[in-house]
Amino acid sequence: MDSNPALCAAIANHITTTPQQRITFAQFMDMALYHPEYGYYSSDALKIGFKGGDFFTSPNLCSDFGELLAEQFLQMWEILGKPVPFSLVEMGAGQGLLALHILKYHQLHYPDFFTALEYIIVEKSPTLRQEQQQRLQDFPVRWCNLEEIPPNAIAGCFFSNELVDAFPVHQFILETGELREIFVTTDKNEKETCLSFVEVTGEPSTPQLAEHLDSLGIDLTQSAYPDGYRSEINLAALDWLSIVADRLQRGYVLTIDYGYPASRYYNPRRSQGTLQCYYQHRFHDNPYINIGRQDITAHVDFTALERRGEKCNLKNVGFIQQGLFLMALGLGDRIAALSYQKQPLSQLLQQRDALHQLLDPTGLGGFGVLIQSKGLDKTEISQPLKGLTLPE
Repeated sequence: MDSNPALCAAIANHITTTPQQRITFAQFMDMALYHPEYGYYSSDALKIGFKGGDFFTSPNLCSDFGELLAEQFLQMWEILGKPVPFSLVEMGAGQGLLALHILKYHQLHYPDFFTALEYIIVEKSPTLRQEQQQRLQDFPVRWCNLEEIPPNAIAGCFFSNELVDAFPVHQFILETGELREIFVTTDKNEKETCLSFVEVTGEPSTPQLAEHLDSLGIDLTQSAYPDGYRSEINLAALDWLSIVADRLQRGYVLTIDYGYPASRYYNPRRSQGTLQCYYQHRFHDNPYINIGRQDITAHVDFTALERRGEKCNLKNVGFIQQGLFLMALGLGDRIAALSYQKQPLSQLLQQRDALHQLLDPTGLGGFGVLIQSKGLDKTEISQPLKGLTLPE
């Protein structure tokens, strides 16, 4: 398979230098995706889009996704009393397409808001940051790390689209009714000279895993959970949200991703978890091939984000499917308006198909949209957000 030999060697070296000759799956996933030289998100291996990519996101389809989000951000600014600046902090901005669509739309349709806007991008990948800077060179955008933002510094909205699913996850498995963690170690294949990686199980590396499941009311000792049941726990997402909440003085946190509430995430029938790998628009569940050359993701547990948010003074504003969220913001009107547009039929059909993909409940339309708030007064809280207000 098409693994990066230098990255495999770096992971193997890390394993051999640990006392027990093994690392957690979260450590393996972190190195596979974010190793500063060879990780998937740090190297030229990362490819997003339809042609030659490994996966695509909503902004790759059309500008409408960003433009409808822009409408929601405008209303947030108005609810907060039109502060200057209003900070939009995009975390994990991909190729910069979403930022481009949002900024262009605000500049064209809402110049007062555009003038008040401070657009900040938090991007871990140097490859993507370079692409973003090139694409957004005509706009006043600032790049920084999340840790560089001072506490209580942001009035506005932190938002992300398909970010949390790529955070490194711990994997666990049930063995004879006991919670065990899945670790990764090296295996020298007798027939080949290359290194390969295998899984071993052991006592959990941290009590946080069991505590996390307990906090969600997930009882793995129930007879409904079969022996060999395995799934993931995303502790990194909880740490990330804690930092975001600390940096937000007043405003919103908007998280878009694929995932489930905890009750569905840890359903006994989902016995092999949600881990998926994306390579050249094909997905599979083997993270030990194409290492450094494929994306590795796990679905998001939105209940966990809600619970952590509550501990960090974030109030749960609402949770909705992306398709319904975009319809509430006017996507249906945009689909209807296509009938009156004068352009070649092929372009109309392509545009209609893109808009319908944003709505498809079995695809992008089924993504979750979680909105949380902090520091709003009673009057501000009482004003319903457009994206959460479904037409009757």
